[in-house]
Amino acid sequence: MLWADRMRLETFGILLTLAHASAACEFGPLPYSVTGIVCRMTKPAALLLNEETAQVIQAAFRNAKFPNITGERSMRLLGKVAYGLTNIQVNDLSIERSEVELKENDAIHIDIKNVTAFFKGTLTYGYAGAWFLQLSHSVDFEIESSIDLQINIKLMCQKDQVAADASDCYLTFHKLTLHLQGDKEPGWLKQLFTDFISFTLKLVLKSEVCNEINFLAQVLANFVHDLAANFVQDEDIRLDISLASVPLIKANYLESHHKGLVLYENYSDIFSDSVFSPSLLTESRMLYFWLSEHILNSLASAAFLDKRLVLTIRGEKLQALFEMEDTEAQRKAVQMIFQGTSYNDSVAKVWSLAHPQISVQPEGTVVKSMVAVEVSIFPTGEEPLMVLYMEKEITVTVQAAYAEKKLILHPLDSRTEFKVFECTADPSGNDPSIRNFLQTMISVVGIPEVISRIEPALTSLMNSKGLHLFEIKNPEIITRKGYVIVQLDFSFPNHLLLDFLEKRL
Repeated sequence: MLWADRMRLETFGILLTLAHASAACEFGPLPYSVTGIVCRMTKPAALLLNEETAQVIQAAFRNAKFPNITGERSMRLLGKVAYGLTNIQVNDLSIERSEVELKENDAIHIDIKNVTAFFKGTLTYGYAGAWFLQLSHSVDFEIESSIDLQINIKLMCQKDQVAADASDCYLTFHKLTLHLQGDKEPGWLKQLFTDFISFTLKLVLKSEVCNEINFLAQVLANFVHDLAANFVQDEDIRLDISLASVPLIKANYLESHHKGLVLYENYSDIFSDSVFSPSLLTESRMLYFWLSEHILNSLASAAFLDKRLVLTIRGEKLQALFEMEDTEAQRKAVQMIFQGTSYNDSVAKVWSLAHPQISVQPEGTVVKSMVAVEVSIFPTGEEPLMVLYMEKEITVTVQAAYAEKKLILHPLDSRTEFKVFECTADPSGNDPSIRNFLQTMISVVGIPEVISRIEPALTSLMNSKGLHLFEIKNPEIITRKGYVIVQLDFSFPNHLLLDFLEKRL
């Protein structure tokens, strides 16, 4: 039986290796060239997440399907003794401590000390005596164990995403004590069965617990991937986060590189000139995200194609826009444009005429866009009338920050150039007062108004993906020529993993 168990374990290991080999990903000679997104998790973050390891280990022990254990042995005077342990399950479990170490270019080594586990079940035994006396007994048992657990988790690419292989798993037993029902059975019987089943029980526990840990590691890797994929998707616009190269394990950090191509209907996104290099990121913060300028440009193009770059302003918002200052020139311009119609009977529509162009510079993110503005009035009893139409090229530099669970966008250095200007109050376009007024209104109020609409929309979108569940500490959004770096420290929301494990089980 022990030989058969060993053969099954070896066969399982060979099949697992072959499965990973067959699912391996192929990358080009320049792996960073197609990298659009990079995630780096440093040693402090790994230590923080290791605190949640106990929950995974407890789930592995609880969820392991322990097979029945049977055996027999010939004993002098007693004859042949057969036994069976059935209904084995974990009754209680505690973990003293867990340590994690990143082994460069190898694995994540987790060393779990002093796992105290109590197993319970039913022991059935029978024997034929020398005088052909046959007896059969059944008693409840409890097994008290003290175990050290070592797991080496390798990260690899499988089906173009990060996969975790925790098959390199070892259990070291410091104690394995069998207690029969209330210790009422004779001491020799307890010692007899402890000697019989100890080695077999260790083999079964190691096999089942390690298999379950490996399975949970893969499930958790898929969970993280699905969480990330959901985070970078909004309706029909999403990002391809398949791997661009093999995940890295360094002594002080883990790092994965993703393509980050925008996927939207028939929109075609190609990227092959990434400027990423591992030297662009440091190791002083817990978590880093590196984003290529190309991603921002592609997202803006997809948003344009999806007709999202449209804004309608009316009522009090429209009034605040046109009455930014109480001057005679302002009152005159408003009167000429709206022809005495109230703001409640007027509407302004702002939309992008072409794909916005985005470039990332040290001073911030530069957005250049051709924008149209149309103002219409609805006089009582008359047909709607368009009183203003203009097309303008707007260039604005935006700095971004994240604080108090909100995205903050601060516009700097905006420039506006009129391309088309039509106004019923100035058919010839020769009255500079209206154009000057509109120029000031757009720069001082219009651009901040548009950005103030974008801030809560993006914050709400990120929170709908669960970002607000994390305690993000001192986040920094750093722009450099061609890329953005987001770096932060965080606290892990305990219930997130608990909820997931409960659903998994």
